[in-house]
Amino acid sequence: MTRHVPALVVGGGISGLVCAYALRKAGIDAQLVEASSLPGGVINSVTRDGFLLELGPQSFTGTAQLHRLCEDLGISDQVVQAPPRAPRYVLIEGELRRVPLSPPAFFMSSLIDGSTKWALVRDILGKSTPPDGDESVASFVRRKFSAQLLGRLVGPFVSGIYAGDPERLSVRSAFPQLYEAEKTAGSILRGMLRLAKTKKGPRERPTLQAFRAGNQTVASAISRKLGAALLTQTSVTGIVKGSDGSFEVQLDANGRRESVTAQSLVVATPTEVAGKLLAQLDSQFELLLTSVEYAPVAVVSLGYRRKDIAHSLDGFGFLVPRSAGLRVLGSVWNSSLFPGRAPDGQVLLTSFVGGTTDPAATKLNAEELANLVHREISPLLFIKSDPVFSQVTIWPRALPQYNLGHGDRLARIENLRAQFPGIWLAGNYLCGPSIGSCVEQALAVADEVRHRLGH
Repeated sequence: MTRHVPALVVGGGISGLVCAYALRKAGIDAQLVEASSLPGGVINSVTRDGFLLELGPQSFTGTAQLHRLCEDLGISDQVVQAPPRAPRYVLIEGELRRVPLSPPAFFMSSLIDGSTKWALVRDILGKSTPPDGDESVASFVRRKFSAQLLGRLVGPFVSGIYAGDPERLSVRSAFPQLYEAEKTAGSILRGMLRLAKTKKGPRERPTLQAFRAGNQTVASAISRKLGAALLTQTSVTGIVKGSDGSFEVQLDANGRRESVTAQSLVVATPTEVAGKLLAQLDSQFELLLTSVEYAPVAVVSLGYRRKDIAHSLDGFGFLVPRSAGLRVLGSVWNSSLFPGRAPDGQVLLTSFVGGTTDPAATKLNAEELANLVHREISPLLFIKSDPVFSQVTIWPRALPQYNLGHGDRLARIENLRAQFPGIWLAGNYLCGPSIGSCVEQALAVADEVRHRLGH
C-alpha cells in the first residue's frame, strides 16, 4: 500500500531535521526518513568516563536563526557561551602565539611584518578589482596582502573551518563576503562595513556557543518535536517521477519495503548519496554531485590530569600552519571553554588530524592517532604524562570542499534541479558547512516548499 505525503525529507542531519521541523510548524504534514538509527549526522555527543565529547563539531557560532530555533524548541536555556575574550593561538616557530583579534591588536602584533601591515593600510585607502575567473584563497591573500599572512594566519584558519587547502579553495565560494567586498568597494574593509550596513534585522554579535549537555541537544529536541513523522533506520531505494508531477519513493525500513508518494521531495543527504538517488531521474545528478570533494578528518579527544599540564590553557585552543611540519591541524581546549566537559581535576583537549593536505593520517588506527596527537601537543603545552583518557572518531567524508569551480558546479546542479519541479536539495555543500549556514539554508528550502504547496 502506498502512503501519500505532501513533503518527504530524505536525510536526518541538521539540514533535514530543520527543514522537516519548519514544514510541520507551517502546517504541512512533512515526513523525514533517516538511514541510521540516530538523527543529527555529524553532530554527535557522547559521555564517557565523566568526559562530555563532541565527535563532530565542537561548537557553533550563534546566529539570529539559530537563536530563534532554540527559543522555539525550548532549549535556549541550555545554550552556553564560551568566554568572549578567550584568546586563540597559532603555532609560530615552535611557540604558541596569540592571534590578534582586533585591528589595533593586529597592527601592534609582531606576528606579521611591516610590509603585511602596509598592505592592509593599502587595502583600506586604495582600490583593487577581483579577477574575472575563480580565484583560490591562497592567490587572493597573496595578491591583496602577503604570503606571510597566508602562511601564518589565513592557511591555519582555512584548516580550522574546512580542513582544506587554500591553494584549491575558491575565495568566491568559500568566503563569498570577501569576494563581494572587493567587487563592490574595491577594498575588503570598506566592503565588509558596507555589507554589514545592508543586513536587515537585529545584528547578532557572533559568539561561540555549545549546549550544556552536548550539541546533540538540538538534534534530539527536533527529533522529539517530529515524533512519529521521523522514521529512522529507513533508507530510500528508488525514486520515480509520476505522471502527475509527484514522486514515488521506495523505502526500506529495516527490511520492510513500502512506498510513499510525495508532492515535494527534499534530498538532504551527503552528495554521494544524493547523486545515487537522483541518478534514477537523470544520470547528470550523480556526475555533478559526486564530483564535490570531501576532506577526511580524525577527531582525537584526549583527557589529562590538570596538574600534568604546565600551560595555563587559558583560551580557545590553537591552529597549526602546514609549514610547522606537524600533522595536527589544530586543537580545541574544550574544558576551558564550556562547563562539564571533564571531571574535576582533569581537562579535555580535542585535536584534528587529516584534511585535504594529509588524508593518509585518517588511515591510521585509533591508538596510532591518539599517540600521534599526544606526541605533537605535549611539547607545546608542557604535558608531563600520558593521557588518562582517549576517544578517536574518523570521518572519511567530514567536510565538503568549496574548491575552484564549486560555484559553477552548483549553478549546473541548480539548473538541473529546476528541470524537476518539486525536488529540492539541502546540505552543508551548498551555502557553507557551519551549523548556522545549514540551518539558514534548510529554512530557505522549507519556505520554497511551503510556497509551492500553497501554505
